[in-house]
Amino acid sequence: MTPEDMELLAALARQRAGLRIESDKAYLVESRLNPLARREGFESIEAMIAALRAHREDRLIWAVVEALTLNETAFFRDREVFAHLRDELLPSLSRLGRDRPIRIWSAACSTGQEVYSLAMTAAEGRDIAPSARFEFFGSDLSDRCLEKAQSGLYTQFEVQRGLPIRLLVKHFENQDEMWAITPRIRQAVRWRRINLLADLSSMGRFDVILLRNVLPGLDPAVHGRVIESLAARLEDDGVLLVGSGESLEGVTSAVQAIAGPSGLFTRAAA
Repeated sequence: MTPEDMELLAALARQRAGLRIESDKAYLVESRLNPLARREGFESIEAMIAALRAHREDRLIWAVVEALTLNETAFFRDREVFAHLRDELLPSLSRLGRDRPIRIWSAACSTGQEVYSLAMTAAEGRDIAPSARFEFFGSDLSDRCLEKAQSGLYTQFEVQRGLPIRLLVKHFENQDEMWAITPRIRQAVRWRRINLLADLSSMGRFDVILLRNVLPGLDPAVHGRVIESLAARLEDDGVLLVGSGESLEGVTSAVQAIAGPSGLFTRAAA
């Protein structure tokens, strides 16, 4: 690809979804776009980019932008965070005795491992009030990722990445060299395609929102906008989780750090 091709792709990804595409990572871009070019019937990435320049077809633009998203995920990624959710945060929310479900949103769920980990965490929580009800939501920009997430089917390699054997045996069934998450867990999650730069008001309010390991893949210019938009979707005592190595210092004053593992925030006092 030429520098001009990279510039076009970076501009489209930034404008449509706030993604950050580094100009010196052409090899990564090519690895993500090669399968898409084949699916779309182009002889090469260059031919697909030429079609983008010539026609600016909205469907193809979105397909390219979705292919450029980072989809790295794993079950129970960062054990300390899930231990805090299981032993502290979810039990605390369950004991509030609200006459409604506890709503939890994985706002960039990729292929679903994080939100299924959340559902399993709630099912395994020993100190969660018996009367507590949960609603889990998973959203992503990529339709292909959401299709895989909704299927609940994972390879041996995928379940080996972070999933304890006890939970594999309890919550999965072996199906033709794949592992299928049980209907009880799969049906606990609702799915929706969401662009985090869009108006999120239709999502309602949440007790817990996760945006872990997402900000590094976004243009720094949109970090504040995304965090403020998600903060507005939190209940007054709701919690936002970003990656344990991510800092929101200087990004926005809409949230403030709280006690617990690094990366926990709540809405800032007015």
